[in-house]
Amino acid sequence: MLLDDLKAAIRVRHYSRRTEEAYLSWVRRYILFNGKRHPREIGAGELQSFLTHLAVQKHVSASTQNQALSAILFLYREVLKMDDMGLGMAVRARRPERLPVVLTRQEVRAILDLMTGMPRLVAGLLYGSGLRLMECLTLRVKDVDFTRNEILVRDGKGQKDRVTMLPESAKDPLLRHLQRVQKLHEQDLKRGAGRVSLPDAICRKYTNADREWGWQYVFPASTLYFDRSDGIERRHHLHESVVQKAVKEAVRDAKIAKPASPHTLRHSFATHLLEAGYDIRTIQELLGHRDVRTTQIYTHVLNRGGRGVRSPADDM
Repeated sequence: MLLDDLKAAIRVRHYSRRTEEAYLSWVRRYILFNGKRHPREIGAGELQSFLTHLAVQKHVSASTQNQALSAILFLYREVLKMDDMGLGMAVRARRPERLPVVLTRQEVRAILDLMTGMPRLVAGLLYGSGLRLMECLTLRVKDVDFTRNEILVRDGKGQKDRVTMLPESAKDPLLRHLQRVQKLHEQDLKRGAGRVSLPDAICRKYTNADREWGWQYVFPASTLYFDRSDGIERRHHLHESVVQKAVKEAVRDAKIAKPASPHTLRHSFATHLLEAGYDIRTIQELLGHRDVRTTQIYTHVLNRGGRGVRSPADDM
């Protein structure tokens, strides 16, 4: 089946599960848009019509349109082995250059003060360590080093590992949280559960690793689930929507007019480090950016006015 072949090609390349879900969804929509015809029977013209439909009728963003194009090109090139149909001529949407929303230190403090529980701990690490939301939620116990004050981010964006800081202010709350999580894990083990999802290679090499404390999620979900692939009861990590909702409510209650989200805390982390005089290359490594030009966008939102220039009106 075509979608099964697509799924296999994605997993061979070790793309993330979210990428797999997105690519499968776009290929389904592409096939349905073209009257359920097999992709071998359609080509560049139909692809461009689909992209036009997304932009004109569905009003999708440039990044969403480009994701759809990437999914369909992957299907033709990597699954159907058809790369001579002029598909490369399909126009990619130009993404607008937007400046990130950045909070002041006072606004960050106001938001965090209104949050509690696991969402508060997660938000504190997004701001204190510069983590992406899913990087934080998928942290394993063994990847937090309280002695070296480090967090090891495994398989981050672009399938890259990196090390970032563990804020001193987060250590005690996080240690107390992990004590509670460990008790929960021990209770799970007593009732025959206590398993967590692992990369396939780890499961094969270490058959009992999914029960070990070090492999458990730092921020576990409140309920167990049955894995459809093997029928085993496992505990997943906290769902991202829990944190997103908590941050949204805190921003509203703090009466902050900015459209802030969990990712805004990461933007604020980078900007506040630049304000403190830290080197942009160091910040690039902490954030896990491939290109320093991505990090340089934060120089445009420093709390110093336009481009860091002092207005002559302030000298009058």
